[in-house]
Amino acid sequence: MHIIDILQNSTRAKAKNIELLVEEDVENDKLTLQFKDDGCGMSEEMAAKVTDPFVTTRTTRKVGLGLPLLKQNAEITGGTFELQSQLGKGTTVTATFGLSHIDRKPMGDLAGAVVLTMTSYPDIRFVFRYKKQDIDFVLDTDEVHEALEGVSIQNPEIISYLREMIEENIKPQ
Repeated sequence: MHIIDILQNSTRAKAKNIELLVEEDVENDKLTLQFKDDGCGMSEEMAAKVTDPFVTTRTTRKVGLGLPLLKQNAEITGGTFELQSQLGKGTTVTATFGLSHIDRKPMGDLAGAVVLTMTSYPDIRFVFRYKKQDIDFVLDTDEVHEALEGVSIQNPEIISYLREMIEENIKPQ
């Protein structure tokens, strides 16, 4: 759920380009999630407060739990959380978790989360990269759109294909 939530933050920030890196570093016992976008970014003041659950830019509710929960869950596992943002330029969020830590939540449906976001926002360029030992898989929606030659990325057959492609390419060799 962290992945969907943070990607949603990027879309609300009017990003045109969003990158997600998921890296499982077994040797160093780390799982890294890194989100980069070219959205509206945040002021230094907002960036310093954004991990407080009672600080949000949304007007529909008075709490924002996405970043605070991501930070908390990373730190519970001995990991770290870093947010870099520049107003008008974009934001980078990096959360590192203890990969084998007992309190690390399971990854869940990574392929489903990525495809859901990619296909829900067909006008945004998404770049998904997954790294683990001998796996280095990249899926770029610009390349997908080019290969589709006008067929919608929201076509159910395309959605199914993208999901299968991700699942096939991120499983251990």
